[in-house]
Amino acid sequence: MSTTLTPKPQSSLDNPELRQWKAQRRDEAPTATPGLFSPEFWQETGAMTRRLFIQLQRRPSTLVAGVVQPVMWLILFGALFQNVPEGLFGESRNYGQFLGAGIIVFTAFGGALNAGLPVMFDREFGFLNRFLVAPLASRYSIVAASAIFIAAMSMVQTAAIIGLSAVLGAGLPDPAGLALVVLIVLTLVLGVTALSLGLSFALPGHIELIAVIFVTNLPLLFSSTALVPLSFMPPWLQVVASLNPLSYAIEPIRYIYLHPGNWGLGSVVMNAPFGGVTMAVALAVLIGFCGMSLALIQPLLRRRIA
Repeated sequence: MSTTLTPKPQSSLDNPELRQWKAQRRDEAPTATPGLFSPEFWQETGAMTRRLFIQLQRRPSTLVAGVVQPVMWLILFGALFQNVPEGLFGESRNYGQFLGAGIIVFTAFGGALNAGLPVMFDREFGFLNRFLVAPLASRYSIVAASAIFIAAMSMVQTAAIIGLSAVLGAGLPDPAGLALVVLIVLTLVLGVTALSLGLSFALPGHIELIAVIFVTNLPLLFSSTALVPLSFMPPWLQVVASLNPLSYAIEPIRYIYLHPGNWGLGSVVMNAPFGGVTMAVALAVLIGFCGMSLALIQPLLRRRIA
C-alpha cells in the first residue's frame, strides 16, 4: 500500500520575501536616535510650545493678570513712597526708579516658579503619559517647550514694566544695558523654571506644588533687595539678602538704571556684609545658580521622562 506525503506548508517565518523586506527595513532604519540638536527635536519643541500658546490664546487671563499685577505693584508702591526724601534710597531719584528693578525680577521669578503647574496638570489629566509613549526624538522637548513659553511670558512682562517705569519717571537703560537686563532675566527664569519643573515631577500633585510656591514666594521677596536697600535691613537680614539669588539679579539691573551708559563688569553693584559685589560677580552667581538648577533636575528627569 502506498502512502502519499503532503508537502509541509512553508512557515511564514521562513518566507524569503519576508526576510528580504525585514532586511530592507533594517537598512533604511536610522542608525541612531535623533538627539537634542536634531531638526526633529526642534520640530517637536516648536509643536509643544505652540500648544502652550494656543492654551494661552484660549485663556488670556493668565497673561493679563501677569502684566496687570506687577503694574499695580509699581503704581501703588511708587505712590505710597513718593514723598520720601530724595537720597533715602541711595542714588535713585524716586522710589519708582528704585522699585522698578525689584518688580522686574520678582515678576519674572514668580512666573518661572509657576512653570511646573502646566506640566503637573498634564500629569494629573493623563496628557503627559500620551507624550511619553509618543515616538519623540527626545522627551526633553517637553521640558524645553515649557522653558521657552515661560521665557516668552517673562519678556512680555518685563517689557510692560520697563515701559511703565519710563512713563513714571524711572528712565530707560541704554541699549547695551537693556540687553544685559534681558540676559539677567532670562538666566534667572531658566534656573527657577528648571527647579519648578523638577518639583512638578517630584511632588505627588498640584496641591503640594502650589503650597511650595506660596511658601517660597513672599519670603524670597522680603529677604531680597527688591523693596529696600541693604542698609535699611538689620544685620542678620543683610546676610540673608546677600545670599538670596534674587538680589544678584535686582542689583545689577538697578545699577544699569541709575548709571545709563556708565557701567561695566567691574562696577560695584552691591555692598554686601562680606564685601563689594561687582557686576561680573553678580552675573557669575546667576549663571552658577542656573547651572546648579539644571544639574539638580537632570537625574530626576532621566528617571521620569528619559
